[in-house]
Amino acid sequence: MQQTQPIAPSELIINPDGSIFHLHVRPEQLADKVILVGDPGRVPLVASHFTDIECDISSREFRTVTGRFQGQRMTVVSTGIGCDNIDIVLNELDALANIDFATRLVRPQLRQLEIVRIGTCGGLQPSVPVGTFIASAISVGFDGLLNFYAGRDAVCDLDFERAFLDHMQWTGSQCISHPYVVHADEELLERVAGDDMVRSVTIACGGFFGPQGRQLRLPLADPEANHKIEAFRYGQWQITNFEMESSAVAGLSRLLGHKALTCCMVIANRVAGSANPNYKNSIDTLIRTVLERLA
Repeated sequence: MQQTQPIAPSELIINPDGSIFHLHVRPEQLADKVILVGDPGRVPLVASHFTDIECDISSREFRTVTGRFQGQRMTVVSTGIGCDNIDIVLNELDALANIDFATRLVRPQLRQLEIVRIGTCGGLQPSVPVGTFIASAISVGFDGLLNFYAGRDAVCDLDFERAFLDHMQWTGSQCISHPYVVHADEELLERVAGDDMVRSVTIACGGFFGPQGRQLRLPLADPEANHKIEAFRYGQWQITNFEMESSAVAGLSRLLGHKALTCCMVIANRVAGSANPNYKNSIDTLIRTVLERLA
């Protein structure tokens, strides 16, 4: 159904310079191919591969650069940490692409973005040692974000969800957000993962400590959660890694009609107890690989 009422200023906040509220980006500054990174400091690393830089915009934790890679126009955006920030970034990117800021109406012809998040993660299986590149074919969201949107069941793998909940033995009485399970875009997965990335099930957590089974001074609600996660099997799939954004990237993109994928480098393996705090020296290889395959 065609929208007839403009979106209210309280719902779509546009800055005086015509840019979207948080990102401070204008519609004409967004490319169809988008790289997401968590760390604002990683934006110039990605952009160092660009030519013909069009814009470089910083606002809070969000930094955006648009330029060209091998002749293809691309945008790189930092999101900060967590699915809550992905909610901001994905909705604002879609607004830039598909809402007319002059009329506040959804455009009749929708634009589809190709979105790849490049990040880091913790490995949960011996088969993914530090340094492994992982493409998240399936993401399990512990964050609960997609549960706030109508239509979440239509884009989620409900059978996988039920099998996972039964395995974890989580009941409604526990204060753990109902996990949701979303698949990456199949075409984008095939194109970007190639035959040298591990295709995995990734859990996106709502935090770095308790939600990922780390215990400092606070006890955990389910001390056995990580062991159960490591033991879970669903057909050919096992859960290989933790990170904090992939589920929201995949889920919101599916709801909005965009193509999305998360690719991460393992910087710690929870099973082996190993970590590489100097990963920034080697993640550029993953960045270059993704850019070449996205182009």
